[in-house]
Amino acid sequence: MAARRLALVLVPILALAFRAEAAPAAPGFKVTLLDGTTTIDSHDLVGKKILVLRFQASYCKPCAKESPALSRLFDRYGPRGVDVLAIHVQDTAADTRAFVRKYKPTYPIALDPKLTIGNGFGFKGTPYTVVIDLKGEMAARLSGEAAVARLPRILDELLKKAPPLS
Repeated sequence: MAARRLALVLVPILALAFRAEAAPAAPGFKVTLLDGTTTIDSHDLVGKKILVLRFQASYCKPCAKESPALSRLFDRYGPRGVDVLAIHVQDTAADTRAFVRKYKPTYPIALDPKLTIGNGFGFKGTPYTVVIDLKGEMAARLSGEAAVARLPRILDELLKKAPPLS
């Protein structure tokens, strides 16, 4: 009898503990790219593209070191339905343009000098990478160096679940 009562109490608790939780929803944002003319609204991407947000800065040595790998990732996954957007945080337009001239990234770059966007994503310092899935949820949040090396596995997994591109 005691075992049955214990089971009646434990089963619902264990079910709650092991229930699959949805990833947190990504905050919406609108940003103008460094070119000054192109605007990206994250709401336009939900359901259409997986988005890799890379919070970086011109003064961040790991960001500069990983920029070529991020360009390769953008070139490789772009045709498969993945967008990459680098957001330079606490940075100036002049320094960001110098970064672009030096490292020649193929991915688009925007500015967030006051961390308006970054804080909404739990920014923890550069580099900081967030992957937003097709449902608009933060599927991954990666702090520090080597995030770019971990992205292919994450993106491949998300693309397996995604409907084919039309």
